Amino acid sequence: MRNPGSKLGRPIVGLAAVLLVGSAFASPASAAPTGPAADPSFAPSALASKLDTQFGTAAAGSFVDAAGKLVVNVTDAATAKSVTAAGATPRYVAHSGAALAAADSTLKSQLKTPGTSFGVDPVSNKIVVTADETVTGAKLAAVKAIVAKLGDKATFESVPGTLRTTISGGDAIYAGGGRCSLGFNVRNSAGTSYFLTAGHCTNIGSTWTNGSTTLGTRAGTSFPGNDYGIVRYTNTTIAKPGAVGSQDITSAGTPAVGATVYRRGSTTGIHSGRVTALNSTVNYAEGSVSGLIRTSVCAEPGDSGGSLYSGTTALGLTSGGSGNCSSGGVTYFQPVTEPLSVYGVSVY
Repeated sequence: MRNPGSKLGRPIVGLAAVLLVGSAFASPASAAPTGPAADPSFAPSALASKLDTQFGTAAAGSFVDAAGKLVVNVTDAATAKSVTAAGATPRYVAHSGAALAAADSTLKSQLKTPGTSFGVDPVSNKIVVTADETVTGAKLAAVKAIVAKLGDKATFESVPGTLRTTISGGDAIYAGGGRCSLGFNVRNSAGTSYFLTAGHCTNIGSTWTNGSTTLGTRAGTSFPGNDYGIVRYTNTTIAKPGAVGSQDITSAGTPAVGATVYRRGSTTGIHSGRVTALNSTVNYAEGSVSGLIRTSVCAEPGDSGGSLYSGTTALGLTSGGSGNCSSGGVTYFQPVTEPLSVYGVSVY
């Protein structure tokens, strides 16, 4: 079970780390935080989110195929019939949602090695466990032994680079000697303005600037466990657009596996890729974070907290990953719907 973030006005003081966040001045939406996306391109993802909730472990995950159609994994005829009636394509698989959930639970309790991650891959119908280049020798053997005990429900992969939160120096929004990337501008029902970013960023300091001007004060933070934080604007004169760069944002949602997504950060700008898993767990050196979106989008230090989006739909906040934008990599994102709900704010 994940620990909730601090409530507004009760910040949690966290890691004393050197971080840096990049501004992606994104947006708060007037629609409800978890409301349906208005962008037609997001339709398969919206349907996936609906059916994943509807079927629970009766299904074994879903993904968008190469033709843009939603595929739902099933193990019985009754669920297959319901999937077809809902407008998606059923696909019979070996492992049920319940079996994969049990395997995921086992990994959450047994696999805590920094530099590892795991999450269900609905395309292969297995849990993919990864280890970066820092996991060697006896540690690597122990990880592989845990995976082996799960039989054909799990598979192991080595990934290049080091799995880490994306922290570094440079231009963007600053606090405590660090730089990160602003995720989304948001506001509450009373009209008070805030912005969301990564929790490993907001843990490092309470006052945030754009390098020369104070923006606001931390109002909540949660990391590890989750990776999100919120800053209340105290600057009443600076513009707070409801967009990521030139892309307007009007709603928030959860992407489907296989969906094309975009990330914007202060170090590397805009890059795109595909969602490869939902509800992933990452074991950072600072602790474990669960419930993350795994993608093939690249990111680099300083991109932390930056926006993940698809069309007009806000999806997530950059957490960390391995690799870079020269050779490629894997990046994980905190789903944005969670902090929107926890803090009672919305994109606009």
